[in-house]
Amino acid sequence: MSANKPSGAAIGFSAFAAIMLLVIGVFQVIAGITAIAKNNVVIYANTAADKSYFLHLSTKGWGWTHLILGIVLFLAGLGILSGQVWARTVGVIVAAASAIVNFAFIPVYPVWAIVIIAIDITVIWALTAHGRDIAE
Repeated sequence: MSANKPSGAAIGFSAFAAIMLLVIGVFQVIAGITAIAKNNVVIYANTAADKSYFLHLSTKGWGWTHLILGIVLFLAGLGILSGQVWARTVGVIVAAASAIVNFAFIPVYPVWAIVIIAIDITVIWALTAHGRDIAE
């Protein structure tokens, strides 16, 4: 194997990141549409000590956030699969944004949010470590 040829594992990690962006995008779109449909609920933390949460968005507000984020994630995944450099950068930025948004969503759906955060972190690692290999 020459030094210029990427390894199969590197290409696999890049493809994994792209496919995970597609999947996370679809999940975020579904979560967004669901939240928009339930637009009369206000999100608060369910803690014993404090019944309020620092982000007082309606479910519809969270829904639009997730919907837009999901569309951008999906488009970045498609771009990475086609070898676009811009898509790697957008993928890292939007995966980081997805992790932050889902961190804020932990009090409402803790298991869902933590799973998405873990996938986002894996995607960020794969794109930064091996993102250029899929283009080759």
